[in-house]
Amino acid sequence: MTLASQECEACKAGAPKVSDDELNAFMKQLPDWTPVARDGVLQLERVFKFKNFKQAWAFGNKVAELAEAEFHHPGILMEWGQVTVTWWTHAIGGLHKNDFVMAAKTDTLL
Repeated sequence: MTLASQECEACKAGAPKVSDDELNAFMKQLPDWTPVARDGVLQLERVFKFKNFKQAWAFGNKVAELAEAEFHHPGILMEWGQVTVTWWTHAIGGLHKNDFVMAAKTDTLL
C-alpha cells in the first residue's frame, strides 16, 4: 500500500516517533522531501517551484484544504514562485508516520 493511499491515524502526545529504519524506508518513497532538524525537532520539508505567485498561492490553498480534511496541519510558506511545505507532528515533537502519508498526499496535488 502506498503512503498516499493511507489515512492519518489519530495521534496524541506520547505516540512513537518514527524509528531510523522507518525513516529510511519512508524516504525511499519520498525522494523529493528532506528531513530537517529545527530546534531539535525532526521535520519533513519540500520546496515546490511555480512560474508565479498565483500558481504558488493556488497550490498552497490545495495543501491547506488537504490538511484540514485530514486534520493534520503543516507549515506552509508561500513566496513568489515557490511554496515550502513542512510536515511534523506537534504533539510528539517530531516525525510520525502521518507526516510521511501527508507528504505523499501533498505530492499528488501537483
